[in-house]
Amino acid sequence: MAWANCENRYNDERVSSACGLFGFMDTTGKRHDGSRAILALQAMKERGNGLGAGFAVYGLYPDWAEYYAFHVMCRDEADRLEVEEYLRRYFRIAHAEPIPHTPVKGMGETPILWRYFVALEGAAEEAQAEEDIIVQHVMRINSQMDGAFVFSSGKDMGIFKGVGHPDQIAEFYRMDTYQGYLWTAHNRFPTNTPGWWGGAHPFGLLDWSVVHNGEISSYGINRRFLEMHGYLCTMRTDTEVVAYAADLIMRRHGLSPEWAAAVLASPLWNEIEAMPEPQRGIYRAIRQTYGPLLLNGPFTVIIARTGQMIGLGDRIRLRPLVAGIKGSMVYISSELSAIHLAEPAIEHTWTPLGGEAVVAHLGVAPEPPSVGCAVSEVAPEVRYA
Repeated sequence: MAWANCENRYNDERVSSACGLFGFMDTTGKRHDGSRAILALQAMKERGNGLGAGFAVYGLYPDWAEYYAFHVMCRDEADRLEVEEYLRRYFRIAHAEPIPHTPVKGMGETPILWRYFVALEGAAEEAQAEEDIIVQHVMRINSQMDGAFVFSSGKDMGIFKGVGHPDQIAEFYRMDTYQGYLWTAHNRFPTNTPGWWGGAHPFGLLDWSVVHNGEISSYGINRRFLEMHGYLCTMRTDTEVVAYAADLIMRRHGLSPEWAAAVLASPLWNEIEAMPEPQRGIYRAIRQTYGPLLLNGPFTVIIARTGQMIGLGDRIRLRPLVAGIKGSMVYISSELSAIHLAEPAIEHTWTPLGGEAVVAHLGVAPEPPSVGCAVSEVAPEVRYA
């Protein structure tokens, strides 16, 4: 299989290629190893360039499920000790250890990688307030400590990423030793920033993770709106704003994934004006309230959180997205071939419409979409998986 060991045919490390996305979820909560995700990314290796790849895994730490798992990369040991001192000041550290890894030929210099399982000292007034405090600490570390970066901060989940091809990152982090009920994966690095370990996908905050294919031209206005709500966009990449937007509109503001899709990939104004009431009024309100979070430009994203996986593409399908179902398993990918490799007995596959969300829920049996199915007058069009 020549694709398994293909090299950059142009002999140019800056060839951008196209990004490969993949995600799968077992809606029963059964945990699986990452072989499907690794195989799927290998099948899409031509979409990458060796400058970034990564995985997000949910249901990862059952023994530490009540603690926030901070994955931290540091420039050197002094920076790591500075982060640890900060964490001890504000958190109770239940467990800390280096993230297990194996040196891989061709990957070059790697950062110091540790994980800390932490709990806030003292009880927060409510769960949402506690999560807001976690966000503030992550933002503070990532904006004020030059030699340290928290790249994963959720409960019972973790992000593993770096500079390299998917097979190299999988071997480096020993991904075959982990299990989870939900996996997402990405092949390539951010479009507008240099390839570096913190800049690889997935991007995360709390238990959110985002993998992205495309280029969001509205980054400037998206960023300014999020900074008004307390988020610090320090990565200078468009994908970062998607992770923070998901946290704002779904966790803090309580929008469903369907309405979140209507924010990020809203119908055009003339389409909204042609809708019947009360649908028209609701979409108007969403565009007026969240207009600065509309994502312009070509994109597809897989957004994951505890118990949920969401696939979404831009309104005119400038980037590919396909979905599939096999029993309790839901798959989302950039390419149909990757789904067939990961699940040769796939039962149903389909191509979502532009701006149409594919949503998988833990504990909800997936169903194939119905062609021409009726849509609620109020709810945005969505095909549940």
